[in-house]
Amino acid sequence: MSSTAELQELAGTVRAVLAKHGDRAALRRAIDGEAGYDPALWTLLCEQVGVAALAVPEEYGGIGAGLVEALTVVEELGRTLHTPPMLGSAVLGVQALLLAGDTEACERLLPDVAEGGRTLAVCWASASGWDEPGVRVADGKLNGTAHYVLDGDTADTLIVVTADGMYEIDAAAPELTRTTAPVMDPTRRLTEITFTEAPARALGGDSAAITQLREIAWAAIAAEQIGAADACLQMTVEYSKSRVQFGRPIGSFQALKHRMADMYVLVESARSAAYAVIADLARGAADPLDIAAARIHCSHTFSAIVGETVQMHGGIAITWEHDAHLFFKRAHGDAQLFGQPARPLARPA
Repeated sequence: MSSTAELQELAGTVRAVLAKHGDRAALRRAIDGEAGYDPALWTLLCEQVGVAALAVPEEYGGIGAGLVEALTVVEELGRTLHTPPMLGSAVLGVQALLLAGDTEACERLLPDVAEGGRTLAVCWASASGWDEPGVRVADGKLNGTAHYVLDGDTADTLIVVTADGMYEIDAAAPELTRTTAPVMDPTRRLTEITFTEAPARALGGDSAAITQLREIAWAAIAAEQIGAADACLQMTVEYSKSRVQFGRPIGSFQALKHRMADMYVLVESARSAAYAVIADLARGAADPLDIAAARIHCSHTFSAIVGETVQMHGGIAITWEHDAHLFFKRAHGDAQLFGQPARPLARPA
């Protein structure tokens, strides 16, 4: 795990690129664009910062920094709501390949992923969620539909999670169809991919590997949620300084000060929970209950923070021109993405 100073430098570099090239206008263009994200911004992040190579080991052409560094980038992207193939490809796709344990596939695919020239998409959920795969395999051929696939409409290679392990298939194979799914959150495009007798290459990966992939997904979403929640908090504080009512800034009213203080406490507690499980995952010593608790707490925090953001901005927050409603929709989408842990989480005495 890198030092805090190195992580802060990485976060600052990513934030500077996003501030210069990923402003509100760029986000709105990305929403309406063909890819659903800003390809030029993704190219800049790959070429100038090397974000796609962070979690790829050096022997496969990557930087070999690790999961902590990759999720630092995910957190910064959460602040802006941009959704390039970082989470779906450079984090989940890369981790799926590594967990599958297929050295030949890693040597063949990961160098291009590290350079940003190839994107991966993990096909997993059924219509009811991630508790069981939507695709089954028989005689090396895939059948069924994977739902809620990140980067599914633009990926070059698909990693398909089945009850019998993970499989690799070219995204351009004629035996599959890709359909953009209707979603609440316009900033994140999800895809349904249907396989019909599609021949695929077995990668491996047992149930333990798939469980670990799910835990990494929860940690990644937690990182994104704290970035977005912190952005909402900062947005609200700045607005409270400039919005004048009864002849004074609304941020000077004690009731609103208390509410923003509570928002700050929520964000910082969620940050602590997320950082702790991410560090444990990187060391291979994560407690499943801690990961589940962080997943639940970060989801609750983001939803609560964005609710306060909308209320404290008033009517402007629900107009298309303001970003508050986009954060509101992201909060609801993130709370469901990759499923939620079963409750309760109490440990035995």
